[in-house]
Amino acid sequence: RQDKENAVKYANESLIRDLLDPLDNFSRAIEAADKSQDVETIKKGVEMVENQLKTILSTNWGLEQFSPEGEDFDPSEMEACMVREEEGLDKEKVLQVFMKGYKLHGKVLRSAKVVVGKPKGN
Repeated sequence: RQDKENAVKYANESLIRDLLDPLDNFSRAIEAADKSQDVETIKKGVEMVENQLKTILSTNWGLEQFSPEGEDFDPSEMEACMVREEEGLDKEKVLQVFMKGYKLHGKVLRSAKVVVGKPKGN
């Protein structure tokens, strides 16, 4: 019973261990921001940490981000937050992405939140 409880308790240990370096880097970025007025350098540091997180979650854990702007609307992967009639469309298309979607090994974890263009008059 104790082994089973420990397995559940520490199931995410590898994920947490992978996230410790980006967490440390966020702390360093915050410290650097306190000492610097160079917004561009701070921005680059935060972008580096974001890329580090994305790489870890993608490579080690199978997370993929998707941003379907310009694609056909697919309700199984997207949530329509707004719908607008548009000239020149023959089917529903994603006009804008409010929030990117995420998949884990191909399964949708979070639908992309989008603005859908609907053919005018349909």
